Amino acid sequence: MFFRFSFTLFIFYSLTLYALPADENVPLQTKLPKPLFAGTPAPFKVANLEKPRTGKRPAFMVPEGTTNLAAEKTVSSSDDWPVIGELEFVTDGDKEGEEGYYVELGPKLQHIQIDLEKASAIYAILIWHYHAQPRVYHDIIVQISDDPEFNSGVQTVYNNDHDNSAGLGMGKDNAYIETYEGRLIDADGVVGRYIRLYSKGNTTDSMNHYIEVEVFGIPTSTG
Repeated sequence: MFFRFSFTLFIFYSLTLYALPADENVPLQTKLPKPLFAGTPAPFKVANLEKPRTGKRPAFMVPEGTTNLAAEKTVSSSDDWPVIGELEFVTDGDKEGEEGYYVELGPKLQHIQIDLEKASAIYAILIWHYHAQPRVYHDIIVQISDDPEFNSGVQTVYNNDHDNSAGLGMGKDNAYIETYEGRLIDADGVVGRYIRLYSKGNTTDSMNHYIEVEVFGIPTSTG
């Protein structure tokens, strides 16, 4: 009798466990700027350049409750005196490609850094460098850390520096042509507070540009 009761109880709890709803994933939502050029860009002589995609970007799934944690957050830079624009442009929500929407940093390797203010599980990062014309930015590297100096706990979620010319390690990700859709990077739930983004000039000039960066995630701490 006791064995039959225990077995029935075990079956009940097993069914209840399996009936619990799993965490829901939903399509990532963001508002795109208007396209500023159309057609197939002229060929670029860039190593490891991916072919331009036709059609819209496929839906990217993220956990329910994921939001843009970078909105209006503080941005710092390796260039103390941007040539054009303000660092605040990077997280102000404006993604248009015309003059007045981007910040321009000096030549050579430069980076910007976003403080999310809290450690967070990060699922996707969207970057708009410059999309008024087709161009390719060099040595794009995206890292996440809880250390504002990036001396420890650094996790690289994107690196298309194929020859280690930036000195941060050789990357296997593709170079790509900038478009109005921005570049979506899968951060795979990496946890950190600070986001650092590198680049080293582009196929048009030696300067570095940022229009907007969105960081989609869920905070894991309250402070």
